[in-house]
Amino acid sequence: MTTLDAEVLVIGSGAGGAVTAATLARAGRRVVVVEEGPWVDPDALEPFSLEEMVAKYRHRGLSAALGSPTIAYAEGRCVGGSTEINSGLWHRLPPYLADEWRHTYRIDEFSPETLDRYAEGVERELSVSRVPGAPPPSSAVLERGATKLGWRNVEFSRVFRYDTNGRGVKQTMTRTLLPSALDAGASLIADCSVTRLLRKGDRIIGARCRRRHAGGAVEHITIHADHVFVCGGAIQTPALLQRSGVRHGVGAGLKLHPTIKIAARFPQPLDHDGVPMHRITEFAPNLTIGGSASRRGHVAMALAESAGDYRDALDNWEHVLVYYAAIRSDAGGRVMAVPGARAPLVTYRLTEADMSRLARGLVHLGEVLLAAGATELYPSVADGLVARRTEDLVAWWDAVTRRRTNLMTVHMTSTVRMGEEQSRTGADSFGRVWGFRNLRVNDASLLPDAPGVNPQSATMTIAARNVAHFLAEA
Repeated sequence: MTTLDAEVLVIGSGAGGAVTAATLARAGRRVVVVEEGPWVDPDALEPFSLEEMVAKYRHRGLSAALGSPTIAYAEGRCVGGSTEINSGLWHRLPPYLADEWRHTYRIDEFSPETLDRYAEGVERELSVSRVPGAPPPSSAVLERGATKLGWRNVEFSRVFRYDTNGRGVKQTMTRTLLPSALDAGASLIADCSVTRLLRKGDRIIGARCRRRHAGGAVEHITIHADHVFVCGGAIQTPALLQRSGVRHGVGAGLKLHPTIKIAARFPQPLDHDGVPMHRITEFAPNLTIGGSASRRGHVAMALAESAGDYRDALDNWEHVLVYYAAIRSDAGGRVMAVPGARAPLVTYRLTEADMSRLARGLVHLGEVLLAAGATELYPSVADGLVARRTEDLVAWWDAVTRRRTNLMTVHMTSTVRMGEEQSRTGADSFGRVWGFRNLRVNDASLLPDAPGVNPQSATMTIAARNVAHFLAEA
């Protein structure tokens, strides 16, 4: 048994954990960061490749929220968390949503102006910027289709640093905040899972961990700490808290962006390297339309979900791109730690209104892709009819059923909601867990609801705000 001491223990190294660790280390705190997954050099693997999924994704990307229908979801399980595997799109929390959450959950110091101040600081750290020059063809598809239909669309900024030739490098946590934290004196332990937190009265005094070494050896580690920040994301954070006996406001209220897809075939080959940065906002905030990763494996999976005769399309996969419609759902879900099991049970049940919204999203997505010049559309609906004309989309309204629809998401939030409305939240306005003096959550779990946009900006902005409050109080 190895014993370590820290002033602050940060569990998780993704968007929330990296902000927490870097800010505290720069302030002179003795910080230890524990990460369940490995350190993978950000240049070692091709983005969105099968090799990357094996190395960086939890369960190789094959996790699911059980329900009707089941919703597949993906989490990062590596140093840097999901920032290492996501698209790098950046969208600040909409001001109206900040105001709504502030009033509904009584969140202190949560005005849009306050959040913008912290967002600006994070954006400087990550070199958030627009793509220089013209958008790639895969993104121009959305812009062109929306323009023809008269729909609002925007180009999102990205967490990318561009050189003078327009070549961009995604600014993941392993390229930015984590090296900064280490330079400031923080320690990082990778391949190390926290099995439970150690409690003494109203304090958490440390954590029990298991570290896997090369060759399979397991090292048991106890880390004692004055303060603990749990930053494992909206699935793993509540699971750890529940395993440790922390249950008030923890695990219930899970929110997702349920997502339905189309594999769209075009007359000409298109780019497949990145993810389109344009989004159609005509139906926001409850429905947004965008583009997904479209490497050969992604195209094959998207075509297979349609269950139509897609062999010719797969043979010409360079002509096929994957696009999506994502909704803010009325439904909620739950994360439950299961005694004796390493993975928590995740459930999510969509309402009839959610299913109707998904059908509407699929039809609108089909409309914009046909307007942009697509020749064949394969929806992620079992036995879904291939659409070649706008008239073909009518049949899709009835095709989106609980039994036939294949859904996924990469955005999970709201399992330890923040705010002063203690009966409805698991933590106070700054992430301190109710009933504990020194235990805090600082990740997407705190968001009171799914924001309708990529939550990385909101997560990192709120994390920066919370750490600043912690330092001011300490």
